[in-house]
Amino acid sequence: MKFNIALLAGDGIGPEVINEAVKVSDAIAKKFNHEITWTPALTGACAIDAVGVPYPDETHEVCMAADAVLFGAIGHPKYDNDPSAPVRPEQGLLLMRKKLGLFANVRPTFTFPSLIDNSPLKRERIEGTDLVFLRELTGGIYFGEKGRRDGGETAFDNCVYTRAEVQRLAKKGFELAMTRSKKLCCVDKANVLETSRLWRETVQAMEKDYPEVTVSYEFVDAVAMRLVQWPNSYDVLITENLFGDILTDEASVISGSMGLMPSASVGEHTSLYEPIHGSYPQATGLNIANPLATILSAAMMFEDAFGLKDEAEAIRAVVNKSLEQGIVTEDLAPKGSKAYKTSEVGDWLVANL
Repeated sequence: MKFNIALLAGDGIGPEVINEAVKVSDAIAKKFNHEITWTPALTGACAIDAVGVPYPDETHEVCMAADAVLFGAIGHPKYDNDPSAPVRPEQGLLLMRKKLGLFANVRPTFTFPSLIDNSPLKRERIEGTDLVFLRELTGGIYFGEKGRRDGGETAFDNCVYTRAEVQRLAKKGFELAMTRSKKLCCVDKANVLETSRLWRETVQAMEKDYPEVTVSYEFVDAVAMRLVQWPNSYDVLITENLFGDILTDEASVISGSMGLMPSASVGEHTSLYEPIHGSYPQATGLNIANPLATILSAAMMFEDAFGLKDEAEAIRAVVNKSLEQGIVTEDLAPKGSKAYKTSEVGDWLVANL
């Protein structure tokens, strides 16, 4: 099979972790007789520096023409530390989601047996954790009307959802639950927010179409608490944009490192696969960043975008092997043991494929 993959390395450690994911993907392609064409494109701070906008039209054209997008990370301190900056790298991410129709962010959270004690939570609380968040990506407070009034002394951000937006995200949640343990949790704040009441009544109306799925409805603050108490009580969770942004980062540390969790953004056009971590600008060029989340995102790409389960399993198996044998970067290396460089981890994975 032949694949055209858009390669958006982005900023900070993005190019470094993307490079290792490319190496591993190319090794998988060789092993299973596939052919990959990588098409690089700019996004984020590097795109602003080059052409003045964070998601250029040329990059969008590359993404639309691709079979999938592999994405690194965006962000730079010179924009983070300037509240008055008119153009920001994150605007490119929001625009990319909107223009590609990426309305559902799929974020799994699972544990690795060899790293179970790396988690900040007790072993007995997290063993067996295997959950997936579906976060709505193109609506809510991030895309609502925002601004200032009263001479800049009052700020507002409107949270708006349509029933159709909720339905299409919930449909994916129900469908995913049917392939797993048939449990779905709708996360909202229906005791306070009107948008949450719309979410809840919309999902309740859809229950009849999925009679095998057991649906629960929980307030976001309760879920935030239960994620650190009994994360393995959840399976598939659906929620709106802001709640999902916060809860998925909370869930990510259950595994022991944000450098381990992959994600996918799917919807109307080309699907995008990316690690959940940021651009980590302090580590740029030091060859110390953990590439495994990006490599596991490539595994998601092979399975979900291309339907190649064996290829995805091969990547996951060699990643697990590297963790068991301690071939890890400094964020995972036990005190007193060797920490491998980003490129060394990638080379080891390729050699062991």
